[in-house]
Amino acid sequence: MTTNVGGVPDQPQSEHETDQVSQNQKKEQGAKRKRMKERSEVWEHFDKEDLPSGMQAICKYCGMSYKCGAKKNGTSVLWAHISRCRKYPFNTPKDSKQSLLSFKSAKEPSGGTSGLTYHKFDAGSIRKALSFMVIVDELPFKFVEGIGFRHFCGVIEPRFNVPSRITIAKDCFETYLTEKRKLKNVLKRCNSRVSLTTDTWTSIQQINYMCLTVHFIDNNWKLHKRILNFCPISSHKGDDIGKEIEKCLLDWGLENVMCITVDNASSNDTAIGYMRRKINGWKTGVLKGRFLHMRCVAHIVNLVVSDGLKTVNESVQRVRHAVRFIKQSPARLQRFKKCVLDEKINTKKGLCLDVPTRWNSTYLMLNAAIELQDAFERYSGEDPHYVVDLNERDGKGSPDSDDWNNVRRLSEFLQAFYDLTLHVSGSLYVSLNLFFHELVSVAVLMKDLVSSDDVDMCLMACRMKEKYEKYWGDPEKINLLIFIAVVLDPRYKLDYVEWMITEIYDPIVASKLVDNVKVALNALYEEYRVSSSNDVNREEVSSSKDGKTPLSPKHKSIEVLKSKYKKHKCERDGDAKIELDKYLEEDTAEDIDEFDILSWWKFNCSSSSNKQHRPSSKRQ
Repeated sequence: MTTNVGGVPDQPQSEHETDQVSQNQKKEQGAKRKRMKERSEVWEHFDKEDLPSGMQAICKYCGMSYKCGAKKNGTSVLWAHISRCRKYPFNTPKDSKQSLLSFKSAKEPSGGTSGLTYHKFDAGSIRKALSFMVIVDELPFKFVEGIGFRHFCGVIEPRFNVPSRITIAKDCFETYLTEKRKLKNVLKRCNSRVSLTTDTWTSIQQINYMCLTVHFIDNNWKLHKRILNFCPISSHKGDDIGKEIEKCLLDWGLENVMCITVDNASSNDTAIGYMRRKINGWKTGVLKGRFLHMRCVAHIVNLVVSDGLKTVNESVQRVRHAVRFIKQSPARLQRFKKCVLDEKINTKKGLCLDVPTRWNSTYLMLNAAIELQDAFERYSGEDPHYVVDLNERDGKGSPDSDDWNNVRRLSEFLQAFYDLTLHVSGSLYVSLNLFFHELVSVAVLMKDLVSSDDVDMCLMACRMKEKYEKYWGDPEKINLLIFIAVVLDPRYKLDYVEWMITEIYDPIVASKLVDNVKVALNALYEEYRVSSSNDVNREEVSSSKDGKTPLSPKHKSIEVLKSKYKKHKCERDGDAKIELDKYLEEDTAEDIDEFDILSWWKFNCSSSSNKQHRPSSKRQ
């Protein structure tokens, strides 16, 4: 007997009533299980059939049947069958040799065409591909936890469990370690020297960063560029930069450095001095690091042009104010676009306003405005506020025909520097042999403008020539690799370099510079010759230590006599030519735009000298 809340005792239930309640509960539970079984997702893969033997569940893929009518028959058996059904399209065959056939996409990254291929589910490969996507597309790690991305993965591959952002971060770091090991092996097997480029800057969070990039030519004569390190540094002091570079080189096992390209900050001079001492201490420098410091050509060009544009004339200011006036209002810009259509100007260039600290933006602004000159003149007639506003703002007014002629001459002059910057900034091709040609063209252009009747252009050219000679006017301060690289270009060689130097420099400076180039060229050749002979001796010692069969006394005697004969022949023939002289006296190669200097050297370099005379990758 029990007592209810009100204190009145409950009446005891009879055994019949208790059995009736338990039977009702069992019926409800059975009906509930039946409803759950009938609406289970497993029935998307089975059909029900009422056969004489009872209700059967028949697989839609392989035709296998199971009993399903009795109470004891649940859906566990059906789920187990689907997980191992060989004809279910989303199952991975247990036999690893079996795969699923599918059609490739018509747009293959490798340029292939669509066709029949095979695939099989591999969660590890999918995770690697996912980390590759995050790295290449520069996606945040939390991207993988987005609702849309998880829904997409669930549709395209339901069996793949999308990892969390912490897991994908670990996968990306593992990918980095794997690629680092591969690159280390490539650099270790590489026979050529490497060149480095580095730069530092400060982020908006006031954190100092440094990036170090390596450029090298592999054993198949292909140029490569790889970022070795991107790291925070304590300061922009030269010693700190040098120590960070040294730490990175030791980590990567790099010692054979040809040159390091930096901008013209004074701290970089200290950093290069620090690295020169370290590399000479490693006994791996070329001519004691004489060519180690390579000043960035693009940065010097930027300084030269920026210094010249300080004397910019009023014509440029009028054009700048006209562009600013139109871009200040969307309505004005829309009206100007209509003027462009009415004048039938066929160009894709639009108005752009320059940044005072970047001369190339000034060139792009003038270059675009010149093509839209007719539209400016038409706009001045349709908008009465155009001329009035420009006159009231600074009293200079809108640009007239003389102004357009002035900025056209300036734009043509700046284009030479703009093209030079584009050429020397390339990283997918050898560029050091191109610097000299660009510098010559710019020097000739400035020389002509210095004697020009245009006062503004003459004044600007004089300022630029003064800055130009600060970096490339002193024969003792120029990195001679700029000239030696042209000598090693079979289309030009030494005669071309000598003639061009005499054209752009004063006779005294030119004579001194030509002598320096010849001395450096022969010294560099001798350095490589001695280094290659030492490498051969080390290989012979190494082969003897590796257990190879040593030469017999008879063969040793013959080899000694052969070496003595070669030495005697060289002493007897006083005019014996070294390989460098033979190369310089050969006919030059045809000068064509599609010329590939690395392919030429690969073809003309004999297998015996493949290691000794390979030019290092020198890029700014």
